[in-house]
Formats: sequence, C-alpha cells, structure tokens
Amino acid sequence: MPMWALFAGIGLIVAAYMFLFYYFFVGPFSFRWKAIYGDPDYPDGYDVHGLDVSHYQDRIDWERLRNATIQGRPIRFIFVKATEGSSLIDENFNDNFYQARQNDMRRGAYHFFVPNVDAALQAKFFLKQVHLETGDLPPVLDVENAGTLTVPQLQQRVLQWLSIVEKHYGIKPIIYTGYKFKLKYLNSPQFDSYPYWIAHYYVGQLEYKGSWSFWQYTDVGRIDGIHGYVDCNIFNGTLKQLHQLTLDRESIDVVGLHDEN
Repeated sequence: MPMWALFAGIGLIVAAYMFLFYYFFVGPFSFRWKAIYGDPDYPDGYDVHGLDVSHYQDRIDWERLRNATIQGRPIRFIFVKATEGSSLIDENFNDNFYQARQNDMRRGAYHFFVPNVDAALQAKFFLKQVHLETGDLPPVLDVENAGTLTVPQLQQRVLQWLSIVEKHYGIKPIIYTGYKFKLKYLNSPQFDSYPYWIAHYYVGQLEYKGSWSFWQYTDVGRIDGIHGYVDCNIFNGTLKQLHQLTLDRESIDVVGLHDEN
C-alpha cells in the first residue's frame, strides 16, 4: 500500500473519531463547556434576573453583589436555602436572608425535600425556621429526589408539605424541580395551580411546555461578589409581575388570625 494511502486512511479514522467524540460528548453539553471555560450563555428575551444561594457560596460580598449585573441588568431576586429534611438548617441562611432584603433584592426561602422523611415534620420545621414577611417571594419546595417512593407516594407527600405551608402563609408555594424530574414524577394536574421554578441547563430555551414562573438555566454562573459558581435564574415576566407574586400583609394577617382560632 502506498504511503499516501496509509496516511489518508489514518487521517480519515482520526477525523471520524473526532466527529463522533464531538457529536456524543461535546455537542450535547456545549453550553456547559462554554460556561465552565468562559461566560455562560444567558437566555435572550428576559429582563428580570436572579440567583439562588446556600452555604456552598460561602461568604458573599453583598456590597459588590448588589451592584453586579447580568447582561447589563441588576440582580432583582434571590432565593436562599433555608432547611432540609426535618432537622437541618443551612448554616448561612439567616445571614443570607437578612442581607438579601438589606440590599434591596426580592428574597425567597426554599426547603430541600427529603422524600423518606415525614412531610408534615418537614413543613413544620421549615415554618419554625423561616419567617417570611410582606414583599418576600412565596415559600419554595425543592423536589429533586424520589428516594424509595413510588410516584403516587411522592406526590402525596409533596402535596402534604405544600398544603401545610400554603395554609400558614395564605399563598401557594413555588415548586422547584428539574425538567425531566417534573415530567416523570410531578406531571399531574393536581400541581398545575402552583408556580413552577424549573431547572434545565445548557439549552437555548426552556423546553418545558407548561406554565412556569422561574427558570434556573445554569449552575455555573459567575457573578461579582460571589466566589465560585452560582445558580442563575430568570423570571418569566416583568418586574411588576414579580412584585405581584410576593406576599402581602393582608394575607399574612388573615392567616395569622385563622391559625390562632
């Protein structure tokens, strides 16, 4: 075989390997690669940007964060991890929750749901640790793990948590979950009345076809004031609509009177 033919064959094999590697391993995750080694791809067409934080972000420089921007727009809202299960409170919750309001951001608090722990105990633990005020975003239930539960069992426990917290605050909690998890475990009409916060990374547009309020589009965002990666989100509406979603004093007072009785 002539040498040129040998080298041509080797070249074709290498080219085929590179194509297959890109097609199966790079292409589907190109948004993540870009985010890690450069700037994340921020969704177009949305004006209201926000973050969610926990102790994983360590100590936040709030002075820098309050002046930070995403695509030239300020950080308008921030969700803070509060509790997990029936006994764990995020070590940075109180400081993060306080600082968010002090720095003029709409704030919310979320509970990480542990499926194999009693839902009522989890709801009561969240309510004991978290005291939402007028102007805060609705409470959030983070559901992303089914544990050993069947779909009906998980749905029943999620609804129990939502019902207890809704009764306390007089407002429907937000459900946070992943795009595929939503379709597999929470794809039931009984959840349609709740606002959705959907996590779906490395795509140009959220592929969920139902109604949604928030989209967590990356977990590798870079924002001034936060060391390391942070989750970035957008609100599916205007700033006025975000304000309309928040708790008001009347609903809190009415629920408080109801609880006393």
